[in-house]
Amino acid sequence: MMMLGRHPKAGVTNYLRNGDVVSRVSKSQEKRSNKILQFDQRQRHRHSIALWHAITWCKPMFTQNNTNYNGFVSYADRLPVVVYVPKTGPGSDASFLLPDIPVSDGTLPVVKQRLGDSALLTNLKAAELKQGEELWLYTAEQLTDGRSPQVRFNKREVALSEMTEVEGCLALTGAEFDDEMKGWALVRVNGDRCSSQALVTRCTYYQRFTTDEALQTAAKSYGGLTD
Repeated sequence: MMMLGRHPKAGVTNYLRNGDVVSRVSKSQEKRSNKILQFDQRQRHRHSIALWHAITWCKPMFTQNNTNYNGFVSYADRLPVVVYVPKTGPGSDASFLLPDIPVSDGTLPVVKQRLGDSALLTNLKAAELKQGEELWLYTAEQLTDGRSPQVRFNKREVALSEMTEVEGCLALTGAEFDDEMKGWALVRVNGDRCSSQALVTRCTYYQRFTTDEALQTAAKSYGGLTD
Protein backbone atom coordinates (compact mmCIF):
# COMPACT_ATOMS: atom_id res chain seq x y z
CA MET A 1 0.00 0.00 0.00
CA MET A 2 1.32 3.45 -0.91
CA MET A 3 1.25 5.83 2.06
CA LEU A 4 -0.10 9.31 1.45
CA GLY A 5 2.01 12.32 2.32
CA ARG A 6 5.57 13.52 1.88
CA HIS A 7 8.43 11.03 2.06
CA PRO A 8 11.71 12.97 2.27
CA LYS A 9 14.03 9.97 2.01
CA ALA A 10 12.40 8.88 -1.22
CA GLY A 11 12.07 12.45 -2.46
CA VAL A 12 8.40 11.99 -3.38
CA THR A 13 4.97 13.06 -2.17
CA ASN A 14 1.97 10.75 -2.58
CA TYR A 15 -1.52 12.25 -2.80
CA LEU A 16 -5.02 11.30 -3.94
CA ARG A 17 -6.39 12.58 -7.26
CA ASN A 18 -9.74 11.32 -8.54
CA GLY A 19 -9.46 8.29 -6.29
CA ASP A 20 -5.97 7.32 -7.50
CA VAL A 21 -2.70 7.64 -5.59
CA VAL A 22 -0.36 9.93 -7.51
CA SER A 23 3.33 10.48 -6.79
CA ARG A 24 5.37 13.57 -7.59
CA VAL A 25 8.95 14.60 -6.91
CA SER A 26 8.97 16.68 -3.73
CA LYS A 27 12.55 17.92 -3.82
CA SER A 28 13.57 20.21 -6.61
CA GLN A 29 17.18 20.31 -7.77
CA GLU A 30 16.74 23.87 -9.01
CA LYS A 31 18.34 26.71 -7.05
CA ARG A 32 15.84 28.29 -4.67
CA SER A 33 14.49 31.57 -5.99
CA ASN A 34 15.68 34.51 -3.91
CA LYS A 35 14.15 37.59 -5.51
CA ILE A 36 14.22 40.78 -3.48
CA LEU A 37 10.54 40.61 -2.46
CA GLN A 38 10.95 36.98 -1.40
CA PHE A 39 14.14 37.77 0.47
CA ASP A 40 12.49 40.69 2.26
CA GLN A 41 9.60 38.51 3.41
CA ARG A 42 11.97 35.78 4.62
CA GLN A 43 13.97 38.37 6.56
CA ARG A 44 10.74 39.77 8.06
CA HIS A 45 9.66 36.30 9.13
CA ARG A 46 13.09 35.48 10.55
CA HIS A 47 12.93 38.65 12.63
CA SER A 48 9.35 37.97 13.73
CA ILE A 49 10.44 34.62 15.14
CA ALA A 50 13.45 36.22 16.88
CA LEU A 51 11.11 38.78 18.47
CA TRP A 52 8.71 36.03 19.54
CA HIS A 53 11.50 34.19 21.36
CA ALA A 54 12.28 37.46 23.17
CA ILE A 55 8.69 38.32 24.17
CA THR A 56 7.16 34.89 24.75
CA TRP A 57 8.07 34.72 28.44
CA CYS A 58 5.90 37.83 28.98
CA LYS A 59 2.90 35.79 27.81
CA PRO A 60 1.51 38.33 25.33
CA MET A 61 -2.21 37.99 24.58
CA PHE A 62 -3.40 37.55 21.01
CA THR A 63 -6.96 36.46 21.67
CA GLN A 64 -8.19 36.83 18.08
CA ASN A 65 -6.00 33.93 16.87
CA ASN A 66 -5.81 30.23 17.61
CA THR A 67 -2.44 30.67 19.36
CA ASN A 68 -0.47 33.60 20.75
CA TYR A 69 2.44 32.62 18.49
CA ASN A 70 0.35 32.73 15.31
CA GLY A 71 -1.19 36.04 16.30
CA PHE A 72 2.11 37.70 17.11
CA VAL A 73 3.93 36.46 14.01
CA SER A 74 1.08 37.32 11.64
CA TYR A 75 1.19 40.94 12.84
CA ALA A 76 4.99 41.17 13.06
CA ASP A 77 5.34 39.81 9.51
CA ARG A 78 3.42 42.85 8.27
CA LEU A 79 5.66 45.48 9.86
CA PRO A 80 6.92 47.80 7.09
CA VAL A 81 10.55 47.80 8.28
CA VAL A 82 12.88 45.07 6.99
CA VAL A 83 16.09 44.47 8.95
CA TYR A 84 18.81 42.48 7.19
CA VAL A 85 21.12 40.05 8.98
CA PRO A 86 23.41 37.29 7.68
CA LYS A 87 22.45 33.62 7.61
CA THR A 88 25.20 32.54 10.03
CA GLY A 89 27.78 34.05 12.33
CA PRO A 90 27.64 37.16 14.53
CA GLY A 91 24.30 38.92 14.21
CA SER A 92 22.45 36.01 12.61
CA ASP A 93 20.13 35.72 15.62
CA ALA A 94 19.73 39.48 16.12
CA SER A 95 16.50 41.16 17.14
CA PHE A 96 15.73 44.86 16.92
CA LEU A 97 13.43 47.34 18.62
CA LEU A 98 11.16 48.64 15.84
CA PRO A 99 8.19 51.01 15.95
CA ASP A 100 4.80 49.28 16.27
CA ILE A 101 5.97 45.84 17.40
CA PRO A 102 2.68 44.19 18.49
CA VAL A 103 2.27 43.07 22.09
CA SER A 104 -1.45 42.22 22.21
CA ASP A 105 -4.60 41.77 20.14
CA GLY A 106 -8.07 41.72 21.64
CA THR A 107 -11.53 43.22 21.87
CA LEU A 108 -11.14 45.84 24.60
CA PRO A 109 -10.90 49.49 23.42
CA VAL A 110 -7.47 50.45 22.11
CA VAL A 111 -5.41 52.80 24.27
CA LYS A 112 -3.95 55.49 22.01
CA GLN A 113 -0.50 56.37 23.31
CA ARG A 114 2.50 58.47 22.40
CA LEU A 115 5.73 59.64 23.96
CA GLY A 116 6.00 63.13 25.40
CA ASP A 117 8.65 64.84 27.48
CA SER A 118 9.52 62.28 30.16
CA ALA A 119 6.09 60.72 29.75
CA LEU A 120 3.99 58.00 28.13
CA LEU A 121 0.78 59.85 27.26
CA THR A 122 -2.54 58.09 26.63
CA ASN A 123 -6.13 58.93 25.74
CA LEU A 124 -7.40 56.76 28.60
CA LYS A 125 -9.51 58.25 31.37
CA ALA A 126 -9.71 56.64 34.79
CA ALA A 127 -13.53 56.58 34.64
CA GLU A 128 -13.36 54.39 31.51
CA LEU A 129 -11.75 51.47 33.35
CA LYS A 130 -14.24 48.73 34.21
CA GLN A 131 -14.41 46.70 37.41
CA GLY A 132 -11.72 44.01 37.41
CA GLU A 133 -9.75 45.70 34.63
CA GLU A 134 -5.97 45.88 34.91
CA LEU A 135 -3.26 47.84 33.15
CA TRP A 136 -0.09 46.06 32.05
CA LEU A 137 2.99 47.87 30.80
CA TYR A 138 5.25 46.14 28.27
CA THR A 139 8.77 47.54 28.09
CA ALA A 140 11.28 46.65 25.36
CA GLU A 141 14.97 47.56 25.51
CA GLN A 142 17.51 47.39 22.69
CA LEU A 143 20.73 45.78 23.91
CA THR A 144 23.89 46.18 21.84
CA ASP A 145 26.73 45.07 24.09
CA GLY A 146 26.73 41.36 23.26
CA ARG A 147 27.71 39.16 20.32
CA SER A 148 24.49 40.12 18.61
CA PRO A 149 21.98 42.99 19.10
CA GLN A 150 18.99 41.78 21.10
CA VAL A 151 15.66 43.13 22.34
CA ARG A 152 14.76 42.37 25.95
CA PHE A 153 11.09 42.52 26.99
CA ASN A 154 9.55 42.99 30.42
CA LYS A 155 5.97 43.26 31.63
CA ARG A 156 4.51 44.55 34.87
CA GLU A 157 1.13 45.58 36.25
CA VAL A 158 0.60 49.32 36.65
CA ALA A 159 -1.43 50.67 39.57
CA LEU A 160 -3.66 53.69 39.02
CA SER A 161 -1.79 55.40 41.84
CA GLU A 162 1.34 55.38 39.65
CA MET A 163 -0.37 57.38 36.92
CA THR A 164 -0.87 61.09 36.68
CA GLU A 165 -3.50 63.06 34.80
CA VAL A 166 -2.35 65.09 31.82
CA GLU A 167 -5.01 67.09 29.97
CA GLY A 168 -7.70 64.87 31.50
CA CYS A 169 -6.07 61.57 30.48
CA LEU A 170 -3.84 59.09 32.26
CA ALA A 171 -0.07 59.18 31.76
CA LEU A 172 3.03 57.51 33.12
CA THR A 173 5.84 59.94 33.83
CA GLY A 174 9.53 59.63 34.56
CA ALA A 175 12.97 60.04 33.04
CA GLU A 176 12.90 56.47 31.70
CA PHE A 177 10.45 57.56 28.99
CA ASP A 178 13.19 59.71 27.46
CA ASP A 179 15.39 56.64 26.89
CA GLU A 180 15.97 56.32 23.13
CA MET A 181 16.82 52.61 23.42
CA LYS A 182 13.47 51.63 24.93
CA GLY A 183 9.85 51.27 23.86
CA TRP A 184 6.54 50.86 25.72
CA ALA A 185 2.95 49.71 25.34
CA LEU A 186 0.17 49.98 27.92
CA VAL A 187 -2.42 47.20 27.62
CA ARG A 188 -5.90 46.98 29.12
CA VAL A 189 -6.63 43.49 30.47
CA ASN A 190 -9.85 42.10 31.92
CA GLY A 191 -9.69 38.35 32.50
CA ASP A 192 -9.04 36.73 29.12
CA ARG A 193 -9.78 39.95 27.21
CA CYS A 194 -7.31 42.67 26.27
CA SER A 195 -6.82 45.71 24.06
CA SER A 196 -4.81 45.65 20.83
CA GLN A 197 -1.53 47.49 21.40
CA ALA A 198 1.88 48.03 19.82
CA LEU A 199 5.10 49.60 21.07
CA VAL A 200 5.86 53.28 20.80
CA THR A 201 9.58 54.11 20.72
CA ARG A 202 12.18 56.68 19.76
CA CYS A 203 14.76 53.98 19.04
CA THR A 204 16.49 54.24 15.66
CA TYR A 205 19.31 51.77 16.23
CA TYR A 206 17.70 49.31 13.80
CA GLN A 207 18.12 51.70 10.88
CA ARG A 208 21.76 50.70 10.30
CA PHE A 209 20.46 47.23 9.43
CA THR A 210 18.03 48.52 6.78
CA THR A 211 20.61 49.95 4.37
CA ASP A 212 21.52 48.64 0.92
CA GLU A 213 24.89 47.59 2.32
CA ALA A 214 23.18 45.50 5.02
CA LEU A 215 20.88 44.01 2.36
CA GLN A 216 23.77 43.01 0.10
CA THR A 217 25.80 41.52 2.96
CA ALA A 218 22.84 39.48 4.20
CA ALA A 219 21.83 38.36 0.69
CA LYS A 220 25.40 37.23 -0.08
CA SER A 221 25.33 34.93 2.96
CA TYR A 222 22.24 33.26 1.46
CA GLY A 223 23.85 32.81 -1.95
CA GLY A 224 22.89 36.17 -3.43
CA LEU A 225 19.71 37.58 -4.92
CA THR A 226 18.15 36.26 -8.11
CA ASP A 227 16.68 38.39 -10.91
